[in-house]
Amino acid sequence: MSIVIIDYGMSNLGSIRRAMEECGADVLVSNNPEDLKISDKIILPGVGAFGDGMKNLNNQGWTKIIREEVLENKIPILGICLGMQLLATKGHEGGEFDGLNLIEGEVVKFTSLDDERIPHVGWNEIVKTKESPIFEGIEDGSDFYFVHSYHFKAKNKEDVIATTSYCGEFASAINKNNIFGTQFHPEKSIPVGFQVLKNFINL
Repeated sequence: MSIVIIDYGMSNLGSIRRAMEECGADVLVSNNPEDLKISDKIILPGVGAFGDGMKNLNNQGWTKIIREEVLENKIPILGICLGMQLLATKGHEGGEFDGLNLIEGEVVKFTSLDDERIPHVGWNEIVKTKESPIFEGIEDGSDFYFVHSYHFKAKNKEDVIATTSYCGEFASAINKNNIFGTQFHPEKSIPVGFQVLKNFINL
């Protein structure tokens, strides 16, 4: 089994690679879109702005192949943090940009309530809203590590598998068919985050 971690210049690849290897995965960190054609699963990590992320994916030739492999060939994909946001239809960070449109929705900035700080940084709990294979063995209310100022606003409620309370409530994980996303960083959320990664590996 080969899991390709997409290197498009927008993430800390070392930490996610090490986490995946510790979870028993055979991983390839790749900057070549053609490698997706030989992958069993895909991880799209990411740190930074939505517009920059999509610009890099488009300019480096990732966008079309990601959509082909995920939508046509049904290869499972896990988007992490910015990677989850890039799964959306559109993002509104520094302008309006088209996303990968793998799960319908928009990425919007938090609106602070009760003087909550933005960005949302640190540990916070998730509330599971429906069953999903990546949450197998994960207790409701588990704490995960977050760093973000924008959040995924899903068009269809059934695509949200967990929420978190901050600036109201936001989608902290999404899942539609073979497409998964976590707003939190599982690679930094030991031990429950590693369980999420193992669940993805074992799909």
